Amino acid sequence: MHPLLARTKARLRTGAKSLGGAAVGAVTIGMLRTTRYFDPIKTANLFGRITRFIGPKLREHRIARENLVAAFPEKSPEEIDTILAGVWDNLGRYGAEFAHLDHVWDYDTTNPGNGRVEFDPRSAELYDRLRDDGKPALFFASHLGNWELPALAAAAHGLDAAILYRRPNIASAERIIEELRNVKMGTLIAAGRDAPLRLAQALQNGQHVAMLVDQYFTNGVEVTFFGRKTRANPTLARLRRQVECPIHGVRIIRLPGHRFRAELSEEVEPVRNASGEIDIQGTMQAVTNVVEGWIREYPEQWLWLHRRWR
Repeated sequence: MHPLLARTKARLRTGAKSLGGAAVGAVTIGMLRTTRYFDPIKTANLFGRITRFIGPKLREHRIARENLVAAFPEKSPEEIDTILAGVWDNLGRYGAEFAHLDHVWDYDTTNPGNGRVEFDPRSAELYDRLRDDGKPALFFASHLGNWELPALAAAAHGLDAAILYRRPNIASAERIIEELRNVKMGTLIAAGRDAPLRLAQALQNGQHVAMLVDQYFTNGVEVTFFGRKTRANPTLARLRRQVECPIHGVRIIRLPGHRFRAELSEEVEPVRNASGEIDIQGTMQAVTNVVEGWIREYPEQWLWLHRRWR
């Protein structure tokens, strides 16, 4: 092919991709803004039905099924189908709830039984201790239930938190998504080259640092997840090596009746090598074990749609 023709085709391809991204971004912005005008519970029901219908027609459905069969070889095809329906329902509800992030979290410490969110007593005790001890802490979460809510929980409970997040793939939708997240989530730190430095500085300043830890990370450390080797982002363990602080897991489980339960794990002890230094791989394995335990309890609420094993 003539070089000029090749360059022209490449430019057209790039232009089409940019236009496509802009169109998807515009639709995303429109949906988020429009959804905010409707009842959040009715919208969550609707979105759940829509994703349960559309999801099985997508490529990600096949990926999710392969993942589930590998993770739960003992489950029947009917059990896998039931879990998959729950996965799509949870994803749809998450999308609807995202548009209402500024008022989804309604836990009231003075009237704990009146809202949509509940705390078990031990989690509430741990949150209070971590908030009041004047020390930093590390929190990890996973794509389980509604994975935006742990950050809201920290801020609403008075924890000075710095949250590691990934910018949206659609640049044009980034502003409104960040606007929604910024409302009640503390300090947001975008993933990137300077993120580890900023997170370490936050810990040294006494803040509580939180991040999602359950996706495949190409340059990560090897861990075992559901009996299979994969790679985990080592950032959390490396931060623990730099700063003496506790590690806790946090999850927000979806309950019947449009309710949620917030749970904070007991401290996850870091693994140390023979010289007493934090073992990065061992510590991430300990964290991964906690996440796997969560998912085994609520497999229909985890995001099985990405390739966790490669």
